[in-house]
Amino acid sequence: MALADRWLLPEGVQELLPPQARRVEIVRRRLLDLYEHWGYELVMPPVFEHLESLLTGVGRDLELNTVKVTDQLSGHTVGVRADITPQVARIDAHRLRESGVTRLCYAGSVVHALPTQPLASRNPLQVGAELFGHSGIESDVEVVSLMVETMQAAGVDHELSIDLGHVGVFTGLMEIAELTPEQKDQYLDILQRKALPELETFISALNAEAVIKQCLLELPRLNGGVEVLGRARQLFASAPQLVLDAIEYLQQLTDRIALRFPNLDQYFDLSELRGYNYHTGVVFAAYSPAFGQAIAKGGRYDEIGRDFGRARPATGFSADLKTLVELSGEQLTDTQKVLAPAVEDAALLAKVKQLRAEGVTVLYALSGAEPAEKCTAQLEQCDGEWVVTDL
Repeated sequence: MALADRWLLPEGVQELLPPQARRVEIVRRRLLDLYEHWGYELVMPPVFEHLESLLTGVGRDLELNTVKVTDQLSGHTVGVRADITPQVARIDAHRLRESGVTRLCYAGSVVHALPTQPLASRNPLQVGAELFGHSGIESDVEVVSLMVETMQAAGVDHELSIDLGHVGVFTGLMEIAELTPEQKDQYLDILQRKALPELETFISALNAEAVIKQCLLELPRLNGGVEVLGRARQLFASAPQLVLDAIEYLQQLTDRIALRFPNLDQYFDLSELRGYNYHTGVVFAAYSPAFGQAIAKGGRYDEIGRDFGRARPATGFSADLKTLVELSGEQLTDTQKVLAPAVEDAALLAKVKQLRAEGVTVLYALSGAEPAEKCTAQLEQCDGEWVVTDL
């Protein structure tokens, strides 16, 4: 590596400089305070741990995005976390082992082997909350509501919308479609890419009843406002009860969310299967017109607890804090910066301590250096007392 390149960061890796780092830290503290007020307790999992633990129950997508290294102490392969959610599930299953409802939150850096999109950071600052031990709709409503309030607290709620789906629709259709594993994977891939012309060719080649083929063909078109749920009920009237239950679940969920956030746009996509390998129920995401991807996402993932040896229902969400701050139009107010002279005086020391306790930034002048340019005031001695005066 050339000497000039030693100071360059790896591609896709970002660092925060003033004043952006201050903005991120202020929002991080604000969000953690919000979660605490909702009853979510903070956990701080390690940056790396055994690879098997990091990848338990989350599917191949996360495995491909996990940086793997050899632990020099044990010789075992360890992974640098690409997602904190599995770590929180491990903590709930093996460290806390509580019998009732457990609410946990976190904020920490993760590392992606590959960017999720060309301009995405490979080292997001992930913030989120997880609720364990409850499988009813109330916990999903709580987590979705907390996700919306997270966006509000971060200042990205302008024209905010949420996208809702349920993997039970797809799972129920697969029960009656009788596709081979290869056909199921192909159909899932087409749905994720929204490749409708390709879908028509795939469906026409299936050996299935006409009504089933029609359901598979229409599934990716079931997206839009709440009227989508009514269309789905008609289309899937003869589908397994699992499909109808999923649609009814979404109806109840949207009604409760609308009660809490009457001005929030809700969008439905019944073919949304993000995280299908580990999600077991409702899936949701938050979107802003200022960003082309989801700014927060989550869902129910009951089976991950079973993979850790302790079956516990679970639901949660996460977001990249750095992205939220970049999208926020909130302007932070600069704190007053006061310059103190480089003299040893007990009264001066007491005055500086008092000002700092009041939230004022005080910088000491350093001998041989120019006065701090960012200071707007200074401490001067007047009639035997130290007072703040404008520069």
